[in-house]
Amino acid sequence: MSGLVLKLAPKERVLINGVVIENGDRRGRFSIMTPQANVLRLRDAIHPDEVNTPVRRVCYAAQLVLSGDIEPGQARQQLLRRVEELSQVFTDADSRRVLAEATDALVAEHYYKCLKSLRSLLPREERLMAYQQ
Repeated sequence: MSGLVLKLAPKERVLINGVVIENGDRRGRFSIMTPQANVLRLRDAIHPDEVNTPVRRVCYAAQLVLSGDIEPGQARQQLLRRVEELSQVFTDADSRRVLAEATDALVAEHYYKCLKSLRSLLPREERLMAYQQ
């Protein structure tokens, strides 16, 4: 098993199991071998003020699990319910595939994979929101 490979830019920060780690002055790369490690790139983190759409709300909830602010068991059912709600809006085949990946990741308690899948819906959501205005 190769684990999760992180490639970090100089001075980039990442949150691993509740600990903020900052890379040095050079690009860095390392593998996280622990399967259930909670990893969040801080450049990808959604700020609470930015949680203003359905997809962002689900991403933020997954992010809270990764940051250790919510217990996984507490968030899992809520996340599954919210992903199901998203499936009522995102009905195209590609979005369905993404939502299925997110659901599979949630069932397996892989919250990073769930967040990564859901983040790919953000540009689509922006287009839908712009179209409705």
